[in-house]
Amino acid sequence: MASKWRKAKIALGLNLCVYVPGTVDDESPPSERLSDAALLSPSYTPAAPTTPTPSSRGLRLSKSMSRSSKKICSICLATMKRGDGHAIFTAECSHSFHFHCIASNVKHGNQICPVCRAKWKEIPLQGPSLDPPLGRARINPVDWPQNNAMMTVIRRLPPPCPNANRHTAPLLQAPEPAVFNDDESLDHQPNSAERSTPEKNAVDSNSHRTIQIKTYPHVPEVPQFTSCDNFNVLVHLKAPISISGQNLNINQANLPQISQTPRAPVDLVTVLDISGSMAGTKLALLKRAMGFVIQNLGPNDRMSVIAFSSTARRIFPLRRMTDAGRQQALQAVNSLVANGGTNIAEGLRKGAKVMEDRREKNPVASIILLSDGQDTYTVSGPVGNQNQPNYQLLLPLSIHSTDSAGFKIPVHAFGFGTDHDASSMHSISEISGGTFSFIETEAVIQDAFAQCIGGLLSVVVKELQVVIECVHPSLHLGSLKAGSYSNRVMEDGRMGFIDVGDLYADEERDFLVSVNVPAESSSKETSLFKVRLVYSDPLTKENVTLESDEVRIKRPELAGQEVVSVEVDRHRNRFQAAEAMAQARTAAEQGDLAGAVSTLECCRRVLSETVSAKSRDRLCVALDAELKEMQERMASRHVYEASGRAYILSGLSSHSWQRATARGDSTDGSSLVQSYQTPSMAEMLTRSQATLLGSPSAQRLARPVWSFASQPKPR
Repeated sequence: MASKWRKAKIALGLNLCVYVPGTVDDESPPSERLSDAALLSPSYTPAAPTTPTPSSRGLRLSKSMSRSSKKICSICLATMKRGDGHAIFTAECSHSFHFHCIASNVKHGNQICPVCRAKWKEIPLQGPSLDPPLGRARINPVDWPQNNAMMTVIRRLPPPCPNANRHTAPLLQAPEPAVFNDDESLDHQPNSAERSTPEKNAVDSNSHRTIQIKTYPHVPEVPQFTSCDNFNVLVHLKAPISISGQNLNINQANLPQISQTPRAPVDLVTVLDISGSMAGTKLALLKRAMGFVIQNLGPNDRMSVIAFSSTARRIFPLRRMTDAGRQQALQAVNSLVANGGTNIAEGLRKGAKVMEDRREKNPVASIILLSDGQDTYTVSGPVGNQNQPNYQLLLPLSIHSTDSAGFKIPVHAFGFGTDHDASSMHSISEISGGTFSFIETEAVIQDAFAQCIGGLLSVVVKELQVVIECVHPSLHLGSLKAGSYSNRVMEDGRMGFIDVGDLYADEERDFLVSVNVPAESSSKETSLFKVRLVYSDPLTKENVTLESDEVRIKRPELAGQEVVSVEVDRHRNRFQAAEAMAQARTAAEQGDLAGAVSTLECCRRVLSETVSAKSRDRLCVALDAELKEMQERMASRHVYEASGRAYILSGLSSHSWQRATARGDSTDGSSLVQSYQTPSMAEMLTRSQATLLGSPSAQRLARPVWSFASQPKPR
């Protein structure tokens, strides 16, 4: 035994690999072994041994091996424990990984250490039999059982070609088609069981598939002989509810879909930054987050993956996420290698091309963009007299041009870390109609993705347009406060339009309509306007038109006690806070941090004196906490550059679209700001957190979520 152990120590000293025999439970047929897709899956957890291993039969590992057993595998993010029945590969650079994880990585052409980026001369291979092929050597220094199919094999790599370009080689392994019209067909013939349940559910839920319309005048009455030039009315909309099971068992995190009820299928293109700065833990966590997304897409959803660094490449075509499609997508994501520069524009161009060239279209389409750096290829300088570069150059014409026959797909941008160009990412999302999220810490990538796809997988309204039409002959519209939503008032002031687009299940929208209220001589009531909604149901493909009752106010002869609507007041505060954020950001970009902080402080004082704030309205409490957080992130130029800019821009994105975004939090770096979060988003986020908690590498606890719609608790 002593001589055998000396051989093992010699192998360890040479930084080679030690074969750890599997347990009895591991001796399963090849078809039952974990695939590459399973290894990448967020729910993958290495099985604990149930039978004794060599370490439990008197073998004592060295101190160096003991320390390495406490490490985290950078591929699957699971703890590498001694005697768990899984081989550990220690590379020439001294970094260790689970053998099956790194063997899968190498199989796709990765010859670089995922942690330190060192180029290996020797790589692990997975041999299906005991006898290695000619020219390969198996390291098995200890006389352990030889009947396990998982063997440690080292292959010495040939010297690189003199003209090889290591920055672009991973993206140039095979030629791409000139036209991306190879998307998988949407044809799907469900069996009788699949066919009966959705139809029944669709009928049962028909009464729930209508948008709710409510209106709130600023005050319920105006004296007869008094006129108002700037009278506010809040128009409140709530999308049809989600009928997904709210009591979903969070331990069932491996379910392919978040809901078993019918929903509109999605075409999703993910544009991922794999530049050199993403190497190591960042790329590993990105792969894990993508694994979560893939596992939660349904068989009628389609996904494509674009990877970009110095160049961009479509590494996975638009395919349906069936069982086979998921496995192929997971393998494609697992093959990613980080190196090169950052060419966001080329990545977006490829992503838009996938959407443009597809032969068939799912009802919902979206692009997810993640980057941790600045575009070093396209944006070269300011435009005209502006100090900011022309970020519109980063977007293909099909996304931001008005001459593209209405083709407009939202880009949900995720700025990762402190070095990304928040202004660029925010501009990309703003122009395309998507949201910008600030991922401050690595651990929150999966949660941020989960919240986003929780919404995308619950779209219940398409192409919503809100029409405001005056009723009283002397009434005219003043302004429409709609954030970033396109809106316009006709020249005669009698009609206005707000283009809202898509709504997620249970999502709410609030718009402030300003009108002039004329004086009345005898009428006891004045009709102001009515609201009409025109939209498409993505599930039934039907066009729907809804019309509200007329908005009326009472006209007493004498003025009574003024009763201000808290609903109107709280949303006036929201718009005012968003305006203060935009002004503070402008001042900060001009170098006036003191002025920016003063602007935010002034807004906080004004909000504190409002009716809703005095009634301790929770939205106002949350707004005050948010403004205070922004002030703290403007404490210095360094703090502002590192996180303040991105935090403010993600806040502006959230308020301007009234949609949840992910943001860092100074009191808890792994938390998300849950503004406007819908139940579907919260459910997917809970699923993500449960997946992370179930992982051996989980280092944090799940945090309760809240939404403004459900009266959030103050932070």
